[in-house]
Amino acid sequence: MVRSALGLVVLSLVVSGSGLSYAAQPKRTDKAKPARADAPSVKDTDGIAEARLIEIYQLVGKAQNREALAKADQLVADFPHFQLAQLVHGDLLAAQTRPLKAFGDIPVTMTNDSSTALSELREESVRRVKALRERPLAGTIPSQFSALSQKSRHAIAVDASRSRLYLFENTPTGLNLIADYYVSVGKAGTAKNTEGDQRTPLGVYYITSNLDPKSLKDFYGSGALPISYPNVLDNKRGKTGSGIWLHGTPPGQFSRPPQATDGCVVLANPDLQHIIRTVEVRTTPVVIASQLKWVAPHSTRADSKPFEDALHGWRNAKTSGNLQQVLTYYTPDFNSNGKTLTQWTPTLKTELDQTHGRTIQLKDVSYLRWTDAADTMVVTFGEVADGTRVGWTKRQYWIRQENQWKIFFEGVI
Repeated sequence: MVRSALGLVVLSLVVSGSGLSYAAQPKRTDKAKPARADAPSVKDTDGIAEARLIEIYQLVGKAQNREALAKADQLVADFPHFQLAQLVHGDLLAAQTRPLKAFGDIPVTMTNDSSTALSELREESVRRVKALRERPLAGTIPSQFSALSQKSRHAIAVDASRSRLYLFENTPTGLNLIADYYVSVGKAGTAKNTEGDQRTPLGVYYITSNLDPKSLKDFYGSGALPISYPNVLDNKRGKTGSGIWLHGTPPGQFSRPPQATDGCVVLANPDLQHIIRTVEVRTTPVVIASQLKWVAPHSTRADSKPFEDALHGWRNAKTSGNLQQVLTYYTPDFNSNGKTLTQWTPTLKTELDQTHGRTIQLKDVSYLRWTDAADTMVVTFGEVADGTRVGWTKRQYWIRQENQWKIFFEGVI
């Protein structure tokens, strides 16, 4: 069983604006059935375990400890490996006999071996409640999603400051938030720069594959979705490292502390399974930010108008067949899979010769904005000349330099 020193913790969270406190309660006489190690767990669908935990917090916030304890009994029976739920359960049991003064109010003789774990679980609890109390406004989206083609049926955004992953469905009327989950990120935080720095990268990425769980060690849980780190911007900045995945937790561990990975984004296995069943490989963007900024969709399009003008200008220049005019849209340090602008220019000329001045159409255009020390756009589209049935699917990286948008990478995918 998991009732150890970790179970004797009291929450000092604020739920629904009320401070949570545990006063000694008359000891109840009914005995809850303990969770058996071999008892089958209830399936966790769309974060139901977390929702039940938050409901217990809310009951405690209303001083309804008896009702909270009954629900905690059932929660730990259904999810015996959910350590945070075990802690809350322990708090409520201890509160029957004595008042608990602070979060982690356990005998001093028991704290030495568990202080780190207690601290991590406190922080996990705070992050879960904070993310669920401070919900994004209805109808808003992360500012990075400037425009998303219907080819991308879903999108993911991670807010490291809230230990939260948000899953969106891309509908004809725009992005719709359909689920969100608690996640863990790197032990050293975010802003990955070098191999082995135990940081989670920040930027715009895509899911590149879906790894068969049978090929993975138990450590990765129920599966893994690798993402495209390092991306073109990361490479341009000299960042190193690889193997950044969205993956699950080992058997016997429901979730991990907020900062506990070597750089990956880790979810509870039921949450990961839902994402794996939902999203598509190669077309699902994954934005990872230190803190997401939520905005109205129309504002992202308005802010992107200068970029759209530049993209259309590039298309018109290609339609004209004027190579020198087209080249004005590229940065001097342009790179295409190792080719400099000079080395890549013959490829561009060949493309112009093949279109023979026919109007070029850009189909299924997506562009995602990433702003830090620089302002960049990650653009994906199909390029087709009038009168042809086939074309290229391209990805470009644009950067804003002195209020002008320029291309520093272009490649066929």
